[in-house]
Amino acid sequence: MGRAVLRIVGFELKGLAAIGLWMVRRRHGVPDGAAVATYTKAQTFLLSLMLFAMAVETLVIDLLLVALDVPVWLRFTVLVGDVYGLLFGVMMAASCATRPHVITSDELRIRYGVYFELRVPVEQIASVRTSRSYNENKMIAIKDGRLSVAVASQTNVTIELTEPIAFVRPLGGRAEATSIRFFADQPEIVLAALRPRLTLHS
Repeated sequence: MGRAVLRIVGFELKGLAAIGLWMVRRRHGVPDGAAVATYTKAQTFLLSLMLFAMAVETLVIDLLLVALDVPVWLRFTVLVGDVYGLLFGVMMAASCATRPHVITSDELRIRYGVYFELRVPVEQIASVRTSRSYNENKMIAIKDGRLSVAVASQTNVTIELTEPIAFVRPLGGRAEATSIRFFADQPEIVLAALRPRLTLHS
């Protein structure tokens, strides 16, 4: 339980840093010459709608509490909770925008904001292909050795590995995968960047 709490605190701090990077239009962990595959487009509309609804809800509830003449401490507590919810949404959007998937000559970094990152050595990738799924029910899921890293319940790229790779789940649990599915706004970028590298390592 303690480890999970520490990881959550770490996510919050990294999320705040991501807002700073987002404001100055910089990305985290993207070296010169690397190929970048974003994954934010599928969730941008839904996240924007959610943030707008939360902002309206915050305003309406605060006005209602004033009209009802509730104690100041209660109004302040509710306001803090609502503002935190808005901040969390902004941190998620910023962290996903500033931490794209990255392909270098040595590895593929599969990421979901500050919440998940897996570095896959290129020599451990047997194949890569497009493979669309629209019914993923978790952001990070593992079943029968198949890891899914979904965005808006979608994945569209699949890589098969030559051997199992270990990874850490968002809250600290550990598992292994022999196949990985993830989402990219433009999966062709991933294929174009990886396939020549796979040929070199075959």
